Amino acid sequence: MIKLRYAIIGTLIPVLIIVNYASGVIDDLYDELRILKNNGYCECYELQEFDVTVTMYNPTRAQTDATPNELADGTKINIWKASKYRYAALSRDLLSRWGGPFDYGDYIIIEGAGKDSGIYQVRDTMNPKFTNRVDILKTKGSQQFKYTDATMYKYTKENHQIALGG
Repeated sequence: MIKLRYAIIGTLIPVLIIVNYASGVIDDLYDELRILKNNGYCECYELQEFDVTVTMYNPTRAQTDATPNELADGTKINIWKASKYRYAALSRDLLSRWGGPFDYGDYIIIEGAGKDSGIYQVRDTMNPKFTNRVDILKTKGSQQFKYTDATMYKYTKENHQIALGG
């Protein structure tokens, strides 16, 4: 009979491989978009760039509010899986509600945040005391970090009229 620890290890290894593969696919897509933009193939998209400080937060009452499982846009999460969502909170100066360029649901690209660089979705709002800041949602117990020289990107689609020949 198979021992329980071997069964657990045999189950976890494929899961870790799949998670690693999916993360690599996202990074590859990001690299492909950057190459296309640099070669002029994505003429209908504009890349906006923002210098930001990137930190992390946990879904706990001490770091959020009385409902750590509910984000500012109404999304409910499983707090024990917070790192898997790839959600971010932005400082209010960056959110459209307060005059910034971002809306809840927008996808952002973060560079300069080490292994935490990548693509995230805006789902939460930071405390009003912060400006030019991105907070990445992480599971409680995750390693704390702060990157002061990070860059955040947003692709915006420009509206072009195309003249059709006839």
